[in-house]
Amino acid sequence: MDSQSSCVVVTGFGPFRQHLVNSSWEAVKELSKLGLGSDMEVELQILQLPVDYREVKQRVTRIWEDLQPQLVVHVGMDPTAKAIFLEQCGKNWGYGDADIRGFHPECGVCLPDGPEVIASGVSMRAVSRSAVVEGVEVAFSRDAGRYVCDYTYYLSLHHGNGCAALVHVPPLSPSLPASLLGKALQVIIQQMLEETEKTRSQCLVHRKLSLCDSRRGEPTGGLLL
Repeated sequence: MDSQSSCVVVTGFGPFRQHLVNSSWEAVKELSKLGLGSDMEVELQILQLPVDYREVKQRVTRIWEDLQPQLVVHVGMDPTAKAIFLEQCGKNWGYGDADIRGFHPECGVCLPDGPEVIASGVSMRAVSRSAVVEGVEVAFSRDAGRYVCDYTYYLSLHHGNGCAALVHVPPLSPSLPASLLGKALQVIIQQMLEETEKTRSQCLVHRKLSLCDSRRGEPTGGLLL
């Protein structure tokens, strides 16, 4: 992945089961209207994904290969949620629930040779603490639910070397309209980008310190006895 990429991709999902309107896609569309903020020097691209394991697998691969984004944020809907949940990790197994086409992965596994869990490089706990949105709680989670959104997240973490995130939003309601969820996504993604930049800076400092330490042991000339 190109570390200089300034593209952020945000995806939402289409209808599934009895949910003819998926709040995740409605929130992503509202985010597109708002943008990521005038001080954020990144290009925002949005995409709708179907609740379809096989189609998602192809599209996630293409996102990473074709766009080489700095970060991909997948947004899904949790029908029972009253808050927004930031998911720390994706799971490789347990996908027994059928998608909109009646399909589920063989043996319920995402990648047969993949690790059991892949964690995001973004600290969702830190983001959940710093992302303050009036009108809705932002919380931390380590269980993304073992459905198409979790499956998508695991694939994206795999292809993007951890540079992905999954945000679960509640269904739309009078107290949680799409406009509020879109604003929340803007604040959350801003914090995610700040968190990734902070982590990148810390890594550079550690590398420089390690390089300095290694050079201290190098000979400066003459013979070592």
